[in-house]
Order: sequence, then C-alpha cells, then structure tokens
Amino acid sequence: MPELIRRPFVFLRHGQSTSNLNRRIAGQRDVPLTAQGEREARQASALLGDVAWPLIVASPLERARRTAELATGRAPHCLVGGLKERHWGEHEEQLIPETMPYLLSPKGGESWADFVTRIVATLNALLVEHETPLIVGHSGLIRVIRYLDSGSPEGPRTDNAVPQWVAPHGTRGWEIRPLREPDMAHLPRLSTTT
Repeated sequence: MPELIRRPFVFLRHGQSTSNLNRRIAGQRDVPLTAQGEREARQASALLGDVAWPLIVASPLERARRTAELATGRAPHCLVGGLKERHWGEHEEQLIPETMPYLLSPKGGESWADFVTRIVATLNALLVEHETPLIVGHSGLIRVIRYLDSGSPEGPRTDNAVPQWVAPHGTRGWEIRPLREPDMAHLPRLSTTT
C-alpha cells in the first residue's frame, strides 16, 4: 500500500453538482455545480475565505475549481489533474448503486489500486512542498484516506462543501473530521498580510 506523507491538510469536497442532484456517478465527467452547490461553496467561505493559504489547489474539473473560487474568494493557485475523481468507466452517468463497487475495476475505468496510487502520489507532491494546503476535490480522495487508515474505503459520503481536517493520527492512522477554527490558528489571515 502506498504511504502518504504524514502532514495535515484541509480538504474541501466540491458543492452539489448536477450529477449529485440526479444521484448519478459523475466520475471524470465535467459537470457544473447546481445553484445549491454554489451556495454551499459560498457558505464555506465563512471558515476558509480570510485564510492566507500557503497553497490553494483544486481538481481541474469545473465543480471543484468553481467551489475553490467561491469558498476562498479567489482562483486556486493551481489546478492539478492528479486530483480528478476516479474514472468510473462504464459506470459514469449511471445511477449511484446502493453499494458502490470501490475495490472492483470498472470496465473502461480506473482500478482502485491505480486510483489510490495516483491520489497518494499527487498529495505527496503537494504536502512535501506546502504546510497545511487547502485541497479542493472529490469524495474519492477521502475514500483513499479511509483506505490508508483502515484498509477499507467504505463509510459515509463526505458532505458537499464542508471543510474537513485531515491529519496524521497516532503512528499510522489518519483523522478525518470537520474543520475547526483552532486547526488553522497557525495560518496567517489575509487582513494581516496586506
């Protein structure tokens, strides 16, 4: 199993997309936010907007890029293809099943092992360079962290546009929970940097 650099980061899943609204698997399809998704992203700005993030990075898919803009009030520093959601092959645009086949390889899509390797390599490249970056992406990223923590990607879906604190826990584990103001106390605020 690949190893993730043990440094904390803040993760923000994109706001509600048109595929979320219709309960369909978007995968790497480039679908927009709904009006509700834009509102959700703006609400996240109450916690994220005045932080002078060392790095704001987003998946290049519109739903993530737009969420980053609305949640921080500025464009991400960069868009990173390695943060895209898993390619679900023949499952893309299908209704979300009761039980997702996370560990199976979808026909024409990305295997679980390849997805985990891609996400870990992308996060490692970001974490080695930046302390506490803001990473805006897709629910699959949190499933990878769960997998690294517990050996299983199963668990509740990450809420849309609710900032998450992702940090090393113990010697090998990972903590994933809603972000709190004290988690960012070491980061400067925009009002103090201008």
